[in-house]
Amino acid sequence: MATIRKEISIARPAAEVWSAFSDFGAVHTRLAPGFVANTVLEEPRVRVVTFANGASARETLVSLEEGRRRLVYAIAPGPKYTHYNAAIEVFEEGAGSRVVWTIDLMPDALAETIAGMVDMALPAMRTHLEGAAV
Repeated sequence: MATIRKEISIARPAAEVWSAFSDFGAVHTRLAPGFVANTVLEEPRVRVVTFANGASARETLVSLEEGRRRLVYAIAPGPKYTHYNAAIEVFEEGAGSRVVWTIDLMPDALAETIAGMVDMALPAMRTHLEGAAV
């Protein structure tokens, strides 16, 4: 199983950054507009995220821990993944915050592609969050 772990600092208070990350159905408006084209809630705990490149993913909310500022989601096994589980955590870092995104996935061969997407997503999120009223 491949593990991808990325982190980024954001010059916004952790509570504000967490508010955007924890809004499960609003990735395209509150978190990563431009990188994510649309998010549709199919059920309260299931969203379909469509990326700007046309790819999409059906993600299920596994847990949302307000006190720890931790959100876990999964993508069901299918033709692309045999396993995909991700956790996003938001930590206070001085007056700003640090976001840690950890993804466990199989097959390992997809790790490079997914890591590349995360490498594009995190700066897009930082740019939006630092410039927006979240």
